[in-house]
Amino acid sequence: MEDNIQPNVLTKFKSFLLQCKRVWHVLRKPTMEEFKAIVKVSALGILAIGAIGFIIADIMKLFK
Repeated sequence: MEDNIQPNVLTKFKSFLLQCKRVWHVLRKPTMEEFKAIVKVSALGILAIGAIGFIIADIMKLFK
């Protein structure tokens, strides 16, 4: 029964490696503009999640 599982796992792993290889060939270093945009969007996302967490914590304190 394990013989049926093993080739399937190996096939999936080989497929995964081929997909990784394709992505690796498409990759390129971001320009400074792209990098700054990514940093800004990430910082805004972190701040938004933190603000939401803070608001939820304050609401929870009101109902205690």
